[in-house]
Amino acid sequence: MNPFTVQPIIAIIFATIIVTDMIQIGNYNLLKIDRLVEIGAYLDDGDKGILLPKRWVPENAKRGDIINVFVYHDNEDRMIATTMQPFAVVGDIALLEAVTINSYGAFLKWGVMKDVFIAKSQQLSDMVVGGKYLVKLYIDERSNRVAATERIDSNFSNDVLTVKELEEVDLMVYRKSDLGHVMIINNQHIGLLHNSEVFKKISIGDKLKGFVKKIYDTNKIDVILGKPGYQRVEDEVGKVLRLLQENKGFLPFNDKSEPSAIYDFFGMSKKTFKMTTGNLFKQQKIIFTPKGIELVK
Repeated sequence: MNPFTVQPIIAIIFATIIVTDMIQIGNYNLLKIDRLVEIGAYLDDGDKGILLPKRWVPENAKRGDIINVFVYHDNEDRMIATTMQPFAVVGDIALLEAVTINSYGAFLKWGVMKDVFIAKSQQLSDMVVGGKYLVKLYIDERSNRVAATERIDSNFSNDVLTVKELEEVDLMVYRKSDLGHVMIINNQHIGLLHNSEVFKKISIGDKLKGFVKKIYDTNKIDVILGKPGYQRVEDEVGKVLRLLQENKGFLPFNDKSEPSAIYDFFGMSKKTFKMTTGNLFKQQKIIFTPKGIELVK
């Protein structure tokens, strides 16, 4: 073999491997349109290309354009791209609905043209069509396809904490307990939202904003919805004033109103409502009446 031809061939092979390895299955990828064909567009993957079916090709797309697409395997095990937005990508935890059940497992609605499979061994109990289950998406090592699992406890640990008290955090409702709701904190830790701190209906899989109320010596964590301390009150001051202005200066709520009614209307606990309206009263911006609160003219 001519030695001068070896390097270019090796370079091409090496480049192909790099590009192919860069494709993230079950996630979004920025890819270049290599060629437009009757059935859609082929995106450059360093090999034969990944098909973006015609229905998902952006209007006026042309060769060389860089587009953001979601890549997954179709029913024939080919990589395919779409501009549809799935309910979750690899690494996400999401509440997905079972749409098909068979002896090997179940298929969950994914939000793209293909459902995601969860094997029986990855289920905590037998799934039923129409049931919704909290699962994590991962790449199955044997098939290299995206799969789902309900066995997600090992993903969370409170051994080494990355949060502190009063820190704002992302929360997801994990499961119900006798004391309240077990919450996933920042996709890393587990905490408890006590029943006494819940003022609206929440369900497994709901994503919420909150903060760390208390960390115990055992690294157990209590959390609360909303924002901490005075920052929380200051945020709510503007909300109460805006709602008063939108309702002709009067709202039929006071310290005798039901906590659930206050939360449904204001999106805050009764305690926060009382702190906020007390603050506004001291500033002489509202007055209390037997029937509610009134904006000072």
